[in-house]
Amino acid sequence: MWSWILEPIGYQFMQNALSIGVLIGILCPVVGTYLIVQRMSLLGDVMAHAVLPGLAVSFYLKINISIGAFVSGMISAVLIAWLRSQTRVKVDAIMALMFSSFFALGILLITLLRQKIDLDSFLFGDILSVTREDVWRTGIITAIVLVVVKLTYKEMLFYTFDPVGAKAVGMPVDLIYLGLMAGVTLTIIASMQTVGVVLVVSMLIGPGITAYLVVKELHMMMIVGSGIGIAAAVGGMYASYYLNVPSGPAIVLLNMMMFLLTLVLTSDFNKLIKKLINQ
Repeated sequence: MWSWILEPIGYQFMQNALSIGVLIGILCPVVGTYLIVQRMSLLGDVMAHAVLPGLAVSFYLKINISIGAFVSGMISAVLIAWLRSQTRVKVDAIMALMFSSFFALGILLITLLRQKIDLDSFLFGDILSVTREDVWRTGIITAIVLVVVKLTYKEMLFYTFDPVGAKAVGMPVDLIYLGLMAGVTLTIIASMQTVGVVLVVSMLIGPGITAYLVVKELHMMMIVGSGIGIAAAVGGMYASYYLNVPSGPAIVLLNMMMFLLTLVLTSDFNKLIKKLINQ
């Protein structure tokens, strides 16, 4: 039993992968909880794909890809907010448009700038290739986000559940929105190598909605969701090692399995069955 647990840890690449997996398992659910409660889960997917143009430009200019990804993600967030305030179009339609447009722009820039970007690694992640520097960078991002969440918890709680009321009492709701989008973008940047932008939404939303099945308070969703995220990341890595399957998809599928198991073990599943029978 112990040899089964300790064997993978003997390799440096697994140590790095498990370390960054734990950090992402904490970071993603904390940020994703805000999106879940605000019913804006799709926004995580939009932001994940919106960083692609920034990556292409960063490679071309030979600058840190995190800078380009962050700028690109924030531009998409500002555009969504502006279109939301200037048109009658529903926010889900706007997000769908931004999703496809920024992704297409990224592919176009990669082609025009003739950049040799490993799209498979970018889209689906390559956690086994992370370095110690990647772990430290992710750790710093995680620490910054967690400190900001702690310091602004009461304000974010008010804004999350009653944005109209928050605006009425004079809270800077536009600044809070941009701050939340900055947190989402940083989370996506930190998660790109772990599960990739296609699968990062699972880590942003999956642990949070699993936690929502058993707790209701926002801070408890973050705590329980982080525990689930860590379990999914570590379990997915061990499954990847012993079953010889891709790490990112293994983490995501384990995340889904944990959600379904929790659903079965809670009253929500019984309610769902009764509802289907009555229909």
